[in-house]
Amino acid sequence: MKKETSTSKQPLSSNSQALITADNISLIHGDKVLLQDINITISAGEIVTLIGPNGAGKTTLLNILLGLSSPTAGTIKRNKDCRIGYMPQRLQLNPQLPLTVDRFLSLVNSTLSSVQSSTISIDKALTRTGVNHLQKTDMNNLSGGEIQRVLLARALLRQPQLLVLDEPVQGVDINGQNQLYQLISDIRDELNCGVLMVSHDLHLVMAATDHVICLNQHICCHGHPESVSSHPAYLELFGDTSSNLATYTHHHDHKHDLHGKVVKGKDTHQNHSQCSHGDH
Repeated sequence: MKKETSTSKQPLSSNSQALITADNISLIHGDKVLLQDINITISAGEIVTLIGPNGAGKTTLLNILLGLSSPTAGTIKRNKDCRIGYMPQRLQLNPQLPLTVDRFLSLVNSTLSSVQSSTISIDKALTRTGVNHLQKTDMNNLSGGEIQRVLLARALLRQPQLLVLDEPVQGVDINGQNQLYQLISDIRDELNCGVLMVSHDLHLVMAATDHVICLNQHICCHGHPESVSSHPAYLELFGDTSSNLATYTHHHDHKHDLHGKVVKGKDTHQNHSQCSHGDH
C-alpha cells in the first residue's frame, strides 16, 4: 500500500475489493469541526487501525461509516452485500439481571437468524474466540479479557465480511491484549474479512495491523505502523514511542491463558524471566 500523507484526496487503500469507502467526509456541529475531509477505504483481507488522542473523532467516524449518523459533507459508499460485525467499546449490563453468556448471545443470534441466513452457531463463535467453556457463566462474573472475547464472538455470529472493533482490548491487561490482537489477525486470515479497529495507542496494535490512520479531527498521517511512528504529526501527538514499538514486534515461545499467566507445555520454557510482559 502506498505510504502518503493526509494531503492526498484519494481513499486510503489500493485494494479493489472495497467494502466501505468514505470520500471527503466532514462533520460540523455549530462552530465546532468534529471531522474534516476524511478519506478512507476498508478492503477485504486488510486490517486498518484508527489511532488518535481522546476527542479526536475516532468513534464519531465509526458511527458515520456504520450509517449510525450522517456527515455534514462527503459521501459513504458501502458494498451492498457486505455483512458487518460490530464490537462496541464497552458493554453496560444491569448487575441485578442474571444473564449467562449463552443467553446474551442468543438474544442477538435469534434476531440475526430472522433477517439473514449467513449466521453461525453460538457454540462455534465462542469456540473460535476461546471461551466456549464460559457458555453458562453469568456475564457479570467475567473478567475484562473474557468479556471482550464474548463481544468478539457476538460480532462473528454474522460471519462478517467487515469487522468493526471499537477499542477491542479495553479493560484487558497487556498479555491479554497481545492474545486478542493475534486472535483478530487470525480471524482476518480465516475469513478474509476487512477489519477496522480503533485504538488510542499505536504500539499496542503494531504487530496486528496493516495500515494505520492517525486521526485528530483530520487525518494527520497514515501508512505502515513503523512509518507512522516516525511521522512528525504522530510525534507531535504522542511523542517518541519507538522503544515500545520495537518490543511489540517480538515473538513469544510460550502461551498465556485468558488472565495473562504462562501456560506450561512441552514447547514452552520453564524459565520466563526474560519475557518482560510488564514492559511492553
